[in-house]
Amino acid sequence: MRTLISNPTIVNDGKSFRGSIVINNGKIVEILEGNELPRIECDEIIEATGMYLIPGVIDDHVHFREPGLTHKATIATESRAAAAGGVTSYMEMPNTVPQTTTIKALKEKYAIAEKESVINYSFYFGATNSNCDTFAKLNTKKICGIKLFMGSSTGNMLVDKKNELEKIFKEAERLNMPVAVHCEDSAIIAANSKAVKEQEGDDPDVKFHPVIRSEEACYQSTASAVELARKYGTRLHVMHISTGKELELLTAGKPEDKRITAEVTPAHLTFCDADYSTRGTRIKCNPAIKSNDDREALRRAVAEGKIDLIGTDHAPHLLDDKRGGALKAASGMPSIQFSLLAMLKLVDEKVITIEELVEKMCHAPAKIFDIDRRGYINKGHFADFVLLRPDSPQTVDKKNIISLCAWSPFEGDTFNWKVEQTWVNGECVYKNGTINEDIRGKALKFNR
Repeated sequence: MRTLISNPTIVNDGKSFRGSIVINNGKIVEILEGNELPRIECDEIIEATGMYLIPGVIDDHVHFREPGLTHKATIATESRAAAAGGVTSYMEMPNTVPQTTTIKALKEKYAIAEKESVINYSFYFGATNSNCDTFAKLNTKKICGIKLFMGSSTGNMLVDKKNELEKIFKEAERLNMPVAVHCEDSAIIAANSKAVKEQEGDDPDVKFHPVIRSEEACYQSTASAVELARKYGTRLHVMHISTGKELELLTAGKPEDKRITAEVTPAHLTFCDADYSTRGTRIKCNPAIKSNDDREALRRAVAEGKIDLIGTDHAPHLLDDKRGGALKAASGMPSIQFSLLAMLKLVDEKVITIEELVEKMCHAPAKIFDIDRRGYINKGHFADFVLLRPDSPQTVDKKNIISLCAWSPFEGDTFNWKVEQTWVNGECVYKNGTINEDIRGKALKFNR
């Protein structure tokens, strides 16, 4: 069936223009400008005048908690929250139970997603101190990348042996697989924690979280990762940059021209340490939300091209898990449903342009991870896109939260945009608050 999405403002590849698109058999088959008409009559017309049409968001960094932590979230619940937020594809992290550090565990995740996910999916393979030899058995056209915890991790996923780190970077380069890295130095964190506990007690106020997980802890670990990547020519993707100092290690430019790229989260672009006094542990995450100066430096780096990608680090916890302070409250927050809206707020505030938003949330993930035919409004690409309605104020509250944990760090915030529809592979999976439960996403493919 041929469907015409008629007359939105299309934002794609650095340009915005009024036009229309035609989709057929799950793909974009025509892109029309102005009043241009389709070559062939369409079976269905979706009137989108006054709306913006952007490529579907590709979130390179989510924790959907399945298997093993399904009291917090599942692939089913979080993929639906993602669809409601304009996300059409995700790449999920390996620190589940069991951890995704074996081929068997990886296959089990794909089987769950095939059955339950309403949007497209891929999964990282987790590196450990002893599984580098497994990399050669991975299907590099199906796996988004290797996830490496340098200095901070869950369970046994901390890789702290120099010879193993060398092997991981060398083998990933041989396979042309990107290494996505969480960088925080555990020795520095431990020393900071000891010093703060001596002054403030066993569970200091959450405002001490960025003191414990400090700028130096991030910088030293990121510097080590960059050094290894340069030594072996490895494709390195530094996740959730949180400090201005780390930006000294990065270069500006187009992501397709770099071997070392970087991500920032909406949380680190939105909040700063002053917000701990009102939002408390709801914004506690690793690495920590830091100073206003850091936030401003990160915002500039997005516009200047030192930071290439915006990904959520969506990490649901029950609110009971968030009780406590800097040491006892769980780190992580659910954010995927409202992150696009939060970034559109930065567009409204003229921090970034809508074209830059689309570059960082849609195009860049496709380029950095070599995703096949997604991330753009291009002829021949899969019809993954979002229809956004501006000037439609909505306040985040419990009534409109889909994530299983039923809370959001953005609760109480008002956004001036609305995700009207989300389309995946040419089908409307989300419309005006309703999920089409009959739709299932596809496994992402990578051009490697």
